Amino acid sequence: MIFNDLNFLENLPLETYPDHFGTVKKPKHRSKRFRSNMMLNPLNLKHLNRMDESDADMITLNLEDAIAPSRKKEALYNIALFLSHMEKSNSFIIVRTNPLGEGGAEEITFLNNFGFDAIRVAKVKNQTEIAQALTLLSKDKELHISLETKEAFENLSTLRIDERLTTANLGILDLLTSLGLPQSIVTLKNPTIDYILSKFLVDAKTAGIHPISFMFQEYNDTETFRAWCEHEKMMGFESKACMGPKQVQIANEVFSINKYYLERAMHIKNVFETNAAKGINGFMDDKYGFIDEPIYRDSLLILNNIQG
Repeated sequence: MIFNDLNFLENLPLETYPDHFGTVKKPKHRSKRFRSNMMLNPLNLKHLNRMDESDADMITLNLEDAIAPSRKKEALYNIALFLSHMEKSNSFIIVRTNPLGEGGAEEITFLNNFGFDAIRVAKVKNQTEIAQALTLLSKDKELHISLETKEAFENLSTLRIDERLTTANLGILDLLTSLGLPQSIVTLKNPTIDYILSKFLVDAKTAGIHPISFMFQEYNDTETFRAWCEHEKMMGFESKACMGPKQVQIANEVFSINKYYLERAMHIKNVFETNAAKGINGFMDDKYGFIDEPIYRDSLLILNNIQG
């Protein structure tokens, strides 16, 4: 926990919050193993207070749609207060701001000096907005985007104008609205949804952007959530947005690399490097059949994901 006791916040006037901001900045997060991205509402102080010990690989502190306009400043100050007293976290910490022209620019400027890992900007459409966000954002932080507009969906492969843009999160419900499609089509193996997922995945990978699949809203329906995770892993996804700890546990399990594939990758790496040292880059292996350089590179990809 960040604070041992939250009672001091019960009657604390909002205008006095800055007097209680600390000076702590958690170390920069180094792992690149991102299976689960859990959304937290910064108006829930008990959840904020435990974000330093979460099992989620990523935590997104949400300032956008879930926060009423009258409470956005309160949510922003809560984030600043808890971040400024958080000494470390197992999770990569992201703050999801409002669109740049709807308070997001001011939120980025305010938050720049606090200890977190990335800003996630909502409703991005084009390179101009990416450039604006990068100009505002401290150079030691990553830029993530919410892909929620038809413009961004069409142009995702061209949006990475700077290496600090590392990640895109698929906001499927807002995207469908932008496309004029009903949200009722969000069902497993729906061909339109599979096309959206496939295009998002391939365009993101083409641009060098890490894609995170959408949030499943039915929190207690863990069976369907698991089915979505398994379906998306089959497609090539490595990460899933999560609503809470139950979904985090499932996403971490499904998107982990199982023992068989890990052992296979290690074996291929070792035997290929042994043969390559003798000038042999293609050969039959007793255990896994024909091995050549593309198969070797795939094994390195698996091992690098584990080490991240």
